[in-house]
Amino acid sequence: MARRKRKGRPVNGVLLLDKPAGVSSNKALQQVKHLYRAAKAGHTGSLDPLATGMLPVCFGEATKLSAFLLDADKRYRVSCRLGVTTTTGDADGDVVSEVDSTHIKLADIERRLPEFTGTIQQIPPMYSAIKHQGQRLYKLAREGIEVERKPRTVHIHELGICSYEQGILEIEVACSKGTYIRTLVEDLGESLGVGAHVIALRRLSVGPFEGDMYTLDELKARLQDDPETAFSELDALLLPIDSGILDWPDVHLGPDAAFYMRQGQPIQVPHAPTEGWVRIYDDSHFMGVGEIQDDGRVAPRRMIQASL
Repeated sequence: MARRKRKGRPVNGVLLLDKPAGVSSNKALQQVKHLYRAAKAGHTGSLDPLATGMLPVCFGEATKLSAFLLDADKRYRVSCRLGVTTTTGDADGDVVSEVDSTHIKLADIERRLPEFTGTIQQIPPMYSAIKHQGQRLYKLAREGIEVERKPRTVHIHELGICSYEQGILEIEVACSKGTYIRTLVEDLGESLGVGAHVIALRRLSVGPFEGDMYTLDELKARLQDDPETAFSELDALLLPIDSGILDWPDVHLGPDAAFYMRQGQPIQVPHAPTEGWVRIYDDSHFMGVGEIQDDGRVAPRRMIQASL
């Protein structure tokens, strides 16, 4: 049976999207995919609808590496209101409690931050996509059902105060995968005795990706400027397929070794690392990623189409 041809352009690479507030990560992805007329696209790690900022969108062959970005560290700028708790831990939820927080001083907050730095335990919020007996927790939460959740170990690399005024605290957080910023804010508020919730959240970086991002409006403007060159202008914004793993060690293969690697065979590579994952190149062309086996050979794991 012939494979059905995928509709759309064969776009390959990574776009750093500046996700707007008020839309889901998937909806933002679909809008970008439509603008690019791309055959295949996926994002790496959801942002809450309330959140803005970096959402790496992987096109085409880059989707084969998107799972590795899910494991990457993240950095956020967070605004939170002390003294008010909500059902969801952010401004989209209903208010649960409200107390006076004017007695909380900057020094009080600074004294609490070490409790939330380094390796910590978090209990995932009910309003999350984690599954319980096949059901998403947020669906159970909407039905008024609360279930027991097991604590998760996460790592907070950095936690600093940007500003604090009239009950509004702004912090910057560098953290490991799986960290719930809403939970971090709620737990900090609880430790201060007044509660807290997120009112604004912006993701600044994902793994090695930081800096320039492009909004949906900027992408649309490029399409409108000159329809004849629109796609070439959009494609010029894409980062290379291997841009998300440039901190990995690399191995370079000669023509014969590259041939066997493309056939799916593990290869002995001189001076290769002794363990872990590696980027694989044929001359200067990225071939994919491999893993070092116990016998020292490099085994192909996610290979990029040779025609690229």
